[in-house]
Amino acid sequence: MLIFTRRLANPVEDKRHDPLSLDAEARSRPRQHLTLDNGEPCYLRLPRGTVLQDGNYLVSENEETMVRVVAKPEAVITVKANKTEDLVKAAYHLGNRHVSLEIASDYLRFSPDPVLEDMLKQMGLRVIQEVMPFFPEFGAYHHHH
Repeated sequence: MLIFTRRLANPVEDKRHDPLSLDAEARSRPRQHLTLDNGEPCYLRLPRGTVLQDGNYLVSENEETMVRVVAKPEAVITVKANKTEDLVKAAYHLGNRHVSLEIASDYLRFSPDPVLEDMLKQMGLRVIQEVMPFFPEFGAYHHHH
């Protein structure tokens, strides 16, 4: 079984670069059993606290194999508003509930939750169910490695 122990920002040209598609939760877990997109089983044994980003490269412990991390599309809720102030209020309420949240200038995005969807609709926001890559914020105490 392939065991990946190191993350790189850029690929090594003479290595194989199979994709490893991961949803947001899997990208935040540095130790886990997974399956490469080609069906080959693998294990991540990365330093604790490592959060993988779309486009990162992982190198196997024997230095023979490299894969590219791909943000896998997943079910998400996208929230849009006519006024920035309404979007900021929604972010406040979702943050109070400790929701993993992707924040952009014109939308918020989180994992589906019918209770939160209803709350946001009652606030007059547009709630859109989509399937796309999800990039939640890491939080104030998380450091990029």
